[in-house]
Amino acid sequence: MTTALTKDLDHLRALVENQADPGRYAQRFHLMPPVGWLNDPNGLCQFKGTYHAFFQYSPFDAEGGVKMWGHSESRDMVAWDYVGTPLYPDQPFDVSGVYSGCAYVEDDVMNVFYTGNVKRLESDDYDYVNEGREANTIRTTSTDGRTFERRHVVLDNKDYPADDTEHVRDPKVWREGDKYYMVQGARREDDHGEVLVFASPDMEKWELVNRITTEYPFGYMWECPDYFEVPDLMLEGETAKVLSVSPQGLEGGDWDRRNVYQSGYFVLRGDVRRKYRLQPFALWDAGFDFYAPQTFQAQDGRRILIGWMGMPDEKTYVNPTVEDGWQHCFTLPREVTVRYGRVCQWPVRELERYRTNLREGKGELVARDAPAFDLVLDGFPEHLNFAYVKLAGQLAITWGSGVLELRFLDESKDGVGAGRRVRYEHLNGLRNVRIVGDASSVEVFVNDGELTFSTRYYPQEYGVTVDAPGAHVRMWDLVR
Repeated sequence: MTTALTKDLDHLRALVENQADPGRYAQRFHLMPPVGWLNDPNGLCQFKGTYHAFFQYSPFDAEGGVKMWGHSESRDMVAWDYVGTPLYPDQPFDVSGVYSGCAYVEDDVMNVFYTGNVKRLESDDYDYVNEGREANTIRTTSTDGRTFERRHVVLDNKDYPADDTEHVRDPKVWREGDKYYMVQGARREDDHGEVLVFASPDMEKWELVNRITTEYPFGYMWECPDYFEVPDLMLEGETAKVLSVSPQGLEGGDWDRRNVYQSGYFVLRGDVRRKYRLQPFALWDAGFDFYAPQTFQAQDGRRILIGWMGMPDEKTYVNPTVEDGWQHCFTLPREVTVRYGRVCQWPVRELERYRTNLREGKGELVARDAPAFDLVLDGFPEHLNFAYVKLAGQLAITWGSGVLELRFLDESKDGVGAGRRVRYEHLNGLRNVRIVGDASSVEVFVNDGELTFSTRYYPQEYGVTVDAPGAHVRMWDLVR
């Protein structure tokens, strides 16, 4: 339903988008907002042959603001075209923000679910955790992927467990047999994160069928949950059941050297709807800029993951693109596979169509002026002691003493990393490394994607230097 507020928001959005100039750090191969702020990927799907990516969008302020859904489309998941903003916070049930959600495609209909956020204003005493907030689960549909039918509430606060706070959000829907299932992230009153599992015969009436959490405290809120199953490519008949969550509030030990919030997954044994057991938590990405990923299944059967290349509530580093009126982007879409029980990620194969100008080296390579590139190192000697790749003279990716490290040599907020410092993970041997660079981002895939690091960076001059004794080095420019 179009309201006067809808018309005004649409007019103002178009004005600021028409005036946008993203500047030198505009991405070539990563989905980014036309202007303003971007965060979580939403509604990822392939619909009638076209890939759709919706995103949390605040066009009026690059530092964030009230959330709506922006929308981009692609024929290959690499070249994205922004096509508009179909969902505004213009209804009583989402007036404080169209929050994250999903798209489920069936019978040529795109079914969209999202959290309609409402913050009541009657009292200054609300903490907006235990009181003062509505978390409405909204459903709407589309037959063309761009325009949506009347939105309506299918779940609200009274439908969630009584011992949960009012932080319940981010629905993800799938079908199994003759029923539909939905997971949502939640924060319990005892500050214990969990995932709620709902079932429905028709996507309208939903019933809570399970609550999934760890036996021990593991963060106070589990955002952006996702559940999917992937066949093991190396073990015939084996399938991995993957529960993805973004837990907030992990502290102590290794968590203190990582990001303020994490994104990762549990391999689940048993049944997500009934009895289950969670395997140890594993990170999706160990870099600086990765959060709130979502997956979907492409029509050819591939499981595709896209993450937000950003980090909420981060105080130690900045993003210079704010000066150009925008902030954040998505990661490259990644194919998720399982090999011998290990979950792996790799850039979608479509990216290789954009490769040109191959350069090769044995153990070393130097390339100047390379803003967008695809670099592959493999054939490492069995007893390699040390190797490094240096980007823009300031971002060092090194291997040594069983550690893969991502380090900015200038740790100041005026440097290439804009205040980012170091991330590292322990690794039992190095088989291969793939590094994809764009104008203001770097994604590192190690050992066929068993480990990944993502970061934004802001060079004045671009360049690549490789010193990896005995390795086969190949590098392509990426050109649209």
